[in-house]
Parts: sequence; structure tokens; C-alpha cells
Amino acid sequence: MDHYSSSSSSSSSSSSVEGQAMATTTDTNSKAAETTMSSISVVRRALVLVQSDDLDSKLEGAREIRRLTKTSQRCRRLLSDSVVQLTAMLRVPDSPEANESALLALLNLAVRDEMNKAKIVEAGALEPIISFLTSENSNLQEYATASLLTLSASANNKPIIGASGAIPLLVQTLRHGSSQAKIDAVMALSNLSTYPNNLNVILEMKPIASIVDLLISCKKSSKTAEKCCALIESLVEFDEGRTALTSEDGGVLAVVEVLENGPLQSREHAVGALLTMCQSDRCRYREPILKEGVIPGLLELTVQGTPKSQAKAQTLLRLLRDSPYPRSELQPDTLENIVCNIISQIDGDEQSSKAKKMLADMVQVSMEQSLRHLQRRALVCTSPSDLPITSSCASEVSSK
Repeated sequence: MDHYSSSSSSSSSSSSVEGQAMATTTDTNSKAAETTMSSISVVRRALVLVQSDDLDSKLEGAREIRRLTKTSQRCRRLLSDSVVQLTAMLRVPDSPEANESALLALLNLAVRDEMNKAKIVEAGALEPIISFLTSENSNLQEYATASLLTLSASANNKPIIGASGAIPLLVQTLRHGSSQAKIDAVMALSNLSTYPNNLNVILEMKPIASIVDLLISCKKSSKTAEKCCALIESLVEFDEGRTALTSEDGGVLAVVEVLENGPLQSREHAVGALLTMCQSDRCRYREPILKEGVIPGLLELTVQGTPKSQAKAQTLLRLLRDSPYPRSELQPDTLENIVCNIISQIDGDEQSSKAKKMLADMVQVSMEQSLRHLQRRALVCTSPSDLPITSSCASEVSSK
């Protein structure tokens, strides 16, 4: 009897727990459905407002769209139908409030959404956005620059933006805009420069001086410095760009400082720019590069940079040595010999001492890497029967 009662009680308790779990799941699903319906309702309301003929309602709708699309990719998709109405708001005369609200909403719609980027351009938003670059309203100018930065991230938009006349105005913003507008302008120009025709237009606008000014003033570890160096690397492929950089006070030094202190991608652009210059005319650019103390940074890159940076740094070191001709067999053309030759010509004890220390560190790291390489080769050469069988082997082979 007691056993039966215990079993019955246990069964009843189990059923109760299962019932509670099912109820909890149902409640959770119900709340999720309510949240989804509420979200859709809010989206529909925003669309209705922005489609209204009343300007105040349009303003409310634009602000709501900006809020909803600030972090939600789902809302960016659901609200893509508002692009045409928001673009029309950019053209409302004598209403900076309407222009700003629409511009910020379009900006959020375009973030990380390629379809919306294309839709905004197709809707004809570029013309009013570009006109805001010359506005006396600093907010409009900043928002327009930020919008062009976002839209220029799309490969399909780059030729369209370039052909629309935006580049000269972006360079003008880089020269005379607010601090934030200058940063967004150089990033937009860097995006646009990857399309060849745009690069020619950028070069014609002579932007090097303004790019150097921004590079000197910004943190060398920043994204701004990376974009400045990327743009400089592209521009020094042309003689006008190289001449402008070396003519600008502190231009080469700013690039060298990024090479020394920037993150890996920035350093790759920096060494690429210097290498392009030296390869174009070694006799002309060797001294301007050397005098800015580039050797320590190059030595570090040969062992700690990306694969591309390492190769470029080694090539540049060879170009920077005194003699452009190969050494004799008695003096092998090793990186150490090349650097020692350069160090012997450096003026100033401090630079020379720093370079020598970097060389010693480079040799130490090189020896450690060689030792690890030998150890790996020894493992590879070991008979399979001598190696333990592990479950990771299959995944390592398949990942090649």
C-alpha cells in the first residue's frame, strides 16, 4: 500500500513538473509572438507616418525609422519601403529639420545592408546628399559625409558616386570640414579610390596635404590612420602623388610613424607606400625615407608583420642599402648584411643604436623561428609508427 502511494505521488509530481514546463514554453512562445506582432505594428506605424502628407507626421516617422534601424537588421529590411519617402524629405526646401531627420534615417537603413545602399542611390538620394556637403549647416554637412562613407562601401555604388561629382566636394570637406567630417571624408575617399577612375579624380584634386595633416594629428593606431595610409599607398603609384608626399613637411615621417606604431593592416599600407616610392625612383626617394628613421620599423616588420608586410619590408631594405648591385660571394646578400650596410651610413648615434638593437632582436627571433621550423620538420620525418594516433589528424588534413 505504501509502495503504491509512493509511486502514485511520484507520478503525480512528474506530471505536474511536465505541465509546468509546457505552460512555461507556451507562455514564452506567446510572449515572443506578442513581441513580434508589436514590432511589426511599430514598423507599420512608422511607414504610415512617413508616407503622410503632413510634414510633422513625416518628421515623427523619420525619427522612428532612425530609432528602429539603429541596431536592428530585421527592421532595416522591413523598413526598406520608406526609402523613397525619406529621399523626398531630403528635398524639402527651407527645412533643415526634415532634411536631417531623413538623412539620419537613410544612414541607419544603409548600415550593413547592401540592398538598401543600392535602393537609396536608385531613389535619387545622391544629388541632395552631395549638395549638403556645401551646406552652411555643419550638422547637415557631417551627416551627408557619413552617408557617403556608408554608401561608398558598396562596390556597385563606387562608380556612381564618383561620376556624381562627390569627390571634389569630399576633398573640400577633408580640407575645411569639422573634425568628424574630415575623418568620414578620408574614409569615403579611401573606399572610392579602389575604383580606378575615381582614383584619377582624387589625384587631380591634390588631396595629399590634407591627408597628411589628418594623419599627423590622429592616433597612429586608429582606423583613420589606416585609411589615410591606404589612400596614400594608392596615390603614390603616380608621380604627382609621390612628389606631393615628399614635398609636404612631415609627410614621409607620418607614414614611417604608422609603420612603427600602427596595427598590422595599417603597417602593411605604410610599408607598401614607401616601397612603391623607392621602386619608382630609388635614387630620388632613398634618402627622404632613410632620414626619417625607417630602419627599426622595417626590421620589426620582417619578423612580426603580415606575410605581405614581411616581404615588402625585406624588399625595401634591399633597395635602401648603399649599393644597388648584388654583393660578391664573399659577402652574401643576407638581410643582416643589407641592414648592417644601411646602419653604417645612418647619421646620429641614437638612430644607429636603435637600429642595431632591432637587428639583434631580429636575428634572435629569426633563429628561434628557424629552430621551430627544424623541430617541425623532425616531427614530419618521424615514422608514422612512432607517432601517437590522435583524433585531430583527420581534421587537420581536411582543413588544407
